[in-house]
Amino acid sequence: MSSDASGLIHHPDGCLRCWWAGRDPTYVAYHDTEWGVPERDGRALYEKLILDGFQAGLSWITILRRREGFRRAFAGFDPVAIARFTQADVERLMQDTGIIRNRAKIVGTIAGARAYLAIEARGPGFSRFLWDFVDGTPIQGTAARRQDIATETEISRKVSKALKAEGFSFCGPTIVHAFMQAVGLVNDHLVGCHRHAPCAALGARA
Repeated sequence: MSSDASGLIHHPDGCLRCWWAGRDPTYVAYHDTEWGVPERDGRALYEKLILDGFQAGLSWITILRRREGFRRAFAGFDPVAIARFTQADVERLMQDTGIIRNRAKIVGTIAGARAYLAIEARGPGFSRFLWDFVDGTPIQGTAARRQDIATETEISRKVSKALKAEGFSFCGPTIVHAFMQAVGLVNDHLVGCHRHAPCAALGARA
């Protein structure tokens, strides 16, 4: 397995993949099946936004390996259930070794669940709230090299500001851009990556 100057990794299966997927099988599977695929389910979008917030200061693989632990701890990321969490739940979660035990992020998750429910209640829902920023169609990246991919954009700054106004936390422009890439609001696979064209096709059908 080798990489080239663009940031593409040549894998033994003959596929070219984005550099960040590395060689870890869990990471490669995530790259090939989830990252960049347009997600339109509001609850799934909420989960991913929260997990990206927990990632702040850490690597994504750290969160990915604990994702099932997070799901158990946070009631399957059911916003209705999380919105009812109390201080006792915060203390319980601070003892849970299956997650990242950060009090501010745990409290922010509860506040985010309440913000999510408020957006849902007034319609047309959290998914539409996010997808309206890109007019319902994924932005198609054209970067051929790793260094050409932005860490934040004007749109991610707008989304970040809107989310904070709703009551979300740990959603700065860089975190939001990473979130947008992950859930397919932006297709930022390198153009030479074997997943760029399939994700573009999914976006076109949507």
